Amino acid sequence: MEEEITRKPYVVSGVFRASRKHIYAYTLETFGYFQAERYLQQIMQLLGTLPYFYTVYPECRYLATKNRTYRNIILDAHLIIYRITDVRIKVLDIIHSASGIRKIRAIRNIQL
Repeated sequence: MEEEITRKPYVVSGVFRASRKHIYAYTLETFGYFQAERYLQQIMQLLGTLPYFYTVYPECRYLATKNRTYRNIILDAHLIIYRITDVRIKVLDIIHSASGIRKIRAIRNIQL
């Protein structure tokens, strides 16, 4: 019997917002306006699908738990890390995929 996935709303942390602004500024400076806008749109599109497809993405291997609550979305050179709770999805941060393990593990402490 298939388990039906229910829609869950998502919220984003202040840390995620700050990281997204930093990524946008860096992309704007390095690659130009159109690339920065395109990358921002990709991030927002992924977040828009998250309420329906939050179980599709893999568990974050550095934040492993028994119930697989921490997951990540791979987007080019970045990881969007989120936590699944009973009532909603908490988008914690977006970090560069080459970030150290300590930085990734520190995401567990982000509160909303």
